[in-house]
Amino acid sequence: MSASGGTKAIVAALAANLAIAVAKFVAFLFSGSSSMLAESVHSVADSGNQGLLLLGGKKAQREATPQHPFGYGRERYIYAFLVSIVLFSVGGMFAIYEGYEKIKHPHEIEAWYWPVGVLVFAIIAESFSFRTAIKESNETRGSLSWGQYIKRAKAPELPVVLLEDLGALVGLVLALGGVGLALLTGNGVWDGIGTLCIGVLLIIIAVILAAETKSLLLGEAAGTEEVEKIKAAVVDGDTVTRVIHMRTLHLGPEELLVAAKIAVQHDDTAAEVANAINAAEARIREAVPIARVIYLEPDIYRPDAVK
Repeated sequence: MSASGGTKAIVAALAANLAIAVAKFVAFLFSGSSSMLAESVHSVADSGNQGLLLLGGKKAQREATPQHPFGYGRERYIYAFLVSIVLFSVGGMFAIYEGYEKIKHPHEIEAWYWPVGVLVFAIIAESFSFRTAIKESNETRGSLSWGQYIKRAKAPELPVVLLEDLGALVGLVLALGGVGLALLTGNGVWDGIGTLCIGVLLIIIAVILAAETKSLLLGEAAGTEEVEKIKAAVVDGDTVTRVIHMRTLHLGPEELLVAAKIAVQHDDTAAEVANAINAAEARIREAVPIARVIYLEPDIYRPDAVK
């Protein structure tokens, strides 16, 4: 996985979630809080998700084969999509079920200092993980807003970690609120309501992740800036006079396929056209380094021709 894949952010999130999951589960055993149980499962699911992201990054590095001639770059998209499924099923649905059961059969929270202390610790730990994800994302985000970055990012790992960490922080606040209200009122229903809110939050984040990674799996074109750079690089004003039409496709976060029909002079020799194509490919790779698979088809430009 490249540096842009956010390996540092994934590892930081994994370490934080493993420690938090153990602490939350211990707090659940001592207090009986359903919010703590839901948060324990949430942290375990998040830990598994970070493991999936690391595994996807490793598998994506495999060399191309005759059966998969364009390589395995999309493995990262597949594993990111699996993350959304795990977050929805293991995290969200379990929390909703647990919250419903706690509302139906409420009981007082015992040893209140365990859940409160662990939740405060977890908020601090998750904040450090979230800070790492933000710092790494800022290196590639540029002038995009956070919403635009999550929607347009071709590398799925950082958006996934960002949304997971944000969801974890909001979920911890909800859990703390549910536990706090249950303690203040002596009514365990509030603990169940907090758990339900955590479940709804996780499902919303899972749906957002699924929608974004589905788009990547279907195949997204290069960004507008990259497309313009490629078009400018193709034309040399001598042999290659224009781009008739062009298609781009991300084979992975750092691998782009470029296919274009280019206009050449009608009296150019085959050798001149071949040399012009080779030169154009070199210019494209220099302008957009991730453009690794390039197919250029020469043609004579006719304005009335069907593209």
